[in-house]
Amino acid sequence: MKICVITGSRSEFDLLKNLILEIKKDKYFKLEFLVTGSHLSKFFGKTIKYIKENNLKINKLVDLSITKDDVKHISRSFSKGVEKFSLIFSKSKPDMILVLGDRYEIFSCVISATLNKIPIAHIHGGERSEGSMDEGIRHSITKLSHIHFVSTKIYKKRVLQLGENKKHIF
Repeated sequence: MKICVITGSRSEFDLLKNLILEIKKDKYFKLEFLVTGSHLSKFFGKTIKYIKENNLKINKLVDLSITKDDVKHISRSFSKGVEKFSLIFSKSKPDMILVLGDRYEIFSCVISATLNKIPIAHIHGGERSEGSMDEGIRHSITKLSHIHFVSTKIYKKRVLQLGENKKHIF
C-alpha cells in the first residue's frame, strides 16, 4: 500500500517524524514523502534543512511560492497547491494520503486528493483554535477525510458531531 505523507511546517513535521519512520520500516507500506509550505519558504525560515538533518528521503518538493502571510499571498499559494498536488497525485497514484493539522497548504493537498478520489487519513481533527482561520480549515479537512486520528475523547466527540463515522475515528 502506497501512503503519501505530506508536511508543510516544522511543528507538524515534529509530530509526524516518528510515524514517517515507522511507515518507512514496514514492508507492507511504500512511503511517498512530499514537502511543501513553510519548509520551502525563506519567509518562514526555510525549515527543509531540519527535515534533511533527519535523513528522510523526500520524493517531491512542492513549492507554493509562499512569500507573505496575507490573504492575497495565501490565496495564490493555495491555488498553486491544488494544481500542483493534483498533478502529482494523478501521476503517483497513492492509495492514501496522510496529513496532520489545519494549514492552507495541507488543505490544498486534501482538496487535490479528494478530486483524485484518494482516501485521506487526518491526524488532529476535532481540535479548536478559536479566532483563527485554521479552525475552519481543520474542520473542512476532517469532513473530507476518511480516517481520523484524534488526540482526546473530547476531539473524538467533536469529529462525531461533524457527522463522521465512529468506526473510522481512532
